[in-house]
Amino acid sequence: MASRASPEEVYNVVAGAFDVGFYLNIYEDVAQAGLDPIQHFLDEGSREGRDPAPWFSTKAYVNEVQGADPDIAFYHYLTKGWRSGVSPQPSAFGASYLWVAADMGRSASGPKGQSPYGSAGAPVARPTASAPVNDPWIVDSERLEEAFDAEFYLASYPDIGDAGVNPLDHFLTEGWREGRSPNRAFSVPDYLEFNPDVAALGINPFLHYLVAGKSEGRLGVHDLGFRHRMLAQMKTVPERQAYALKLMAKVMPDAVSGLQAIAGGGGDLHITFSHDDFTANIGGLQLCLQREAAGIKRKDIDHLHLFPAVPWPTLRPESVPGLIGVLWNGQRLGTFKSAQVVDVLKQGGASSKEASRRTFAIHSLLGHSATEVLDILAAAGIQKGHLWLHDFTSVCAGFHLMRNDVADCGAPPPDSPACGICVYGHHRSAHVEAHDRLFEALDITVVAPSVSAYETWRAASTAPQDTAHLVHPHATLTPTQPSTATVKKAPLKVAYLGMTALHKGWAAFEDLAEAFAEDNRYAFLHLGSKKAASKIPFREVSVTAQGPDAMRNALLEESVDIVVLWSLCRETFSLAAHEAAAAGAFILTHADSGNIAAFAQVGGFGRVLNSEADLAVLFRTGQVADYARRRRNPMLYDLTFSETTADLLDAAR
Repeated sequence: MASRASPEEVYNVVAGAFDVGFYLNIYEDVAQAGLDPIQHFLDEGSREGRDPAPWFSTKAYVNEVQGADPDIAFYHYLTKGWRSGVSPQPSAFGASYLWVAADMGRSASGPKGQSPYGSAGAPVARPTASAPVNDPWIVDSERLEEAFDAEFYLASYPDIGDAGVNPLDHFLTEGWREGRSPNRAFSVPDYLEFNPDVAALGINPFLHYLVAGKSEGRLGVHDLGFRHRMLAQMKTVPERQAYALKLMAKVMPDAVSGLQAIAGGGGDLHITFSHDDFTANIGGLQLCLQREAAGIKRKDIDHLHLFPAVPWPTLRPESVPGLIGVLWNGQRLGTFKSAQVVDVLKQGGASSKEASRRTFAIHSLLGHSATEVLDILAAAGIQKGHLWLHDFTSVCAGFHLMRNDVADCGAPPPDSPACGICVYGHHRSAHVEAHDRLFEALDITVVAPSVSAYETWRAASTAPQDTAHLVHPHATLTPTQPSTATVKKAPLKVAYLGMTALHKGWAAFEDLAEAFAEDNRYAFLHLGSKKAASKIPFREVSVTAQGPDAMRNALLEESVDIVVLWSLCRETFSLAAHEAAAAGAFILTHADSGNIAAFAQVGGFGRVLNSEADLAVLFRTGQVADYARRRRNPMLYDLTFSETTADLLDAAR
């Protein structure tokens, strides 16, 4: 015979699901006597048929479940009943309690006029005026406005700003039901998942947290680190491809007459492939293509740029017919089927035989298929060109070489157990085989923007060992003069540069800034083209082909001491690292950041750490102050930018 549970065990189990607010609100005699509501329930309340939560009727449970002891009915349900599939009946007072919350706009989601847990969704009548009307979840408006981060809410959910609604009002009436969070330190889904008693109440979990949860020691967010957050948000490759297909289904091809400009271009021609329209998007690769286009134009060579009509997460499967966007000498012609482009290029085939400069450059094959690329190049009569290592698309579908988007993998053998547990593992062979076809059919020179990028690629690629290659940096540094040191004592200024993508290390920087937000030794700053959902001070900086030094100049104007470049992936170059060095800022990075680590270490521009823990120690101990600008008097540099493939065409002739 099983031994009876000890009073301590019963108390602890019941306390985890017991609704103190409900019990004291409904049974005012307990509240007036100042008794411990849980102990009262266990000593007397359960036997008297009192209910521990709106979603549980003690009397109903005892009447319906054989063997349920009236003294510990709730404990019986929590330890045995639910395992047997028993669904408890709600308290007779539950509707009254929840209707008050409903009147305040905080009821559980469901059709209006229904209890969140009415039987099979059946309507529950509004209680009479004589029913209890005390609302335990009223929060002082001033306290609520202080706890709610409107800036975070609007930045996290731009549709709210676009709709022009008050963010707090939206959160209280709709946002929490949709799983939106009121600030960075509170997650609606986390709180409801880890507090089923709150979920059963059907109230706004943030209000529960402010009224009771926080003082009870409940966590507002179960934060296991930014890598865990990345894993939680990760979509599978098929899910991403399905989304791309859905977008592509909405795009219609333009009439082939829109390609007429290309038909007359039978002379010198340079064809480039990338993942998007470089004239309409912002980023490092796009800047490279803008400079390449300018260089090609100066050489009086026609430039045809092809890109997928919608963003695609991998190479496009051969079974999926694609639509490609077309730029001709920088002008958007429209969206067309690949076969249409092939036909038009064939029309200029005869005159192309007299052209001495017909080349190609593959900057990214994301969204393209190998067959269509080969057909297009054959139609244009082009055999010789370059493949750029802006990332490692030619090695894996996970082109950042990050296992499950959270940790550097180093591109192990495709049949390794490591690939078997990665979301990209089953899709890696498609990328490798497609690129192998290109290497076999074309005369390709691989171009890496850094030595470290080439070494990583060469170790992982199945391309022939004698494949031609060269290293051509996107930018170089020319020393000018030492930084003018200031003797004024000021907080150490620490900056993050560029887009706030998780794989670029934004989460690590944000965690660092939050950890030392109250430390007057440091001032944190984000420099970039778009503000994040964060309280970190932000300065808008847009680097363009017309203003290539914008980031360097901003770093100098802000007198930034430290730039944290905590990229989780192996960067093949990192313009941000070069901008930081040019402005005399000291770089802090980690060993798996690719060329950032190589650049910082070899050039003496920064320090390479092992982990986020080491980074935190530098700041906690104050040792990071050794890298203050005034202590180093660093050299400043001018940046000279390459024109990527345009620089290589004359040499290749």
